[in-house]
Amino acid sequence: MNKAIIAIAGAGLLVSACATDEYGNPNQTVRQGAIGAGIGAVAGAIIGNNVGDGNAGRGAAIGAVVGGVAGAVRGSQQDRANQQRYRDSQNRYYYCYDGRQDECYWENGQRRY
Repeated sequence: MNKAIIAIAGAGLLVSACATDEYGNPNQTVRQGAIGAGIGAVAGAIIGNNVGDGNAGRGAAIGAVVGGVAGAVRGSQQDRANQQRYRDSQNRYYYCYDGRQDECYWENGQRRY
């Protein structure tokens, strides 16, 4: 039982370590979703085991889903907050990360310059 919890939590942390887009920017949606899934799985397994019905695996699965969704929602909000949107002279939108004008992308994800 404890090995399963450690394996699920470890897998979530490994996925979150690799969560970047093709330009090397951290993708908080993926990172926090994976972390939330790992934490939710551990919490669900503990709660499921404490209930006493022997369904720690079911509790871990439910906890992973709920934690993953909650983490992804929070990460998505952070990704949007990290992007500052602008318009160029031709009225086309582009966004830059953390207010740096040297790392900007068009709305379709292609690098602006």
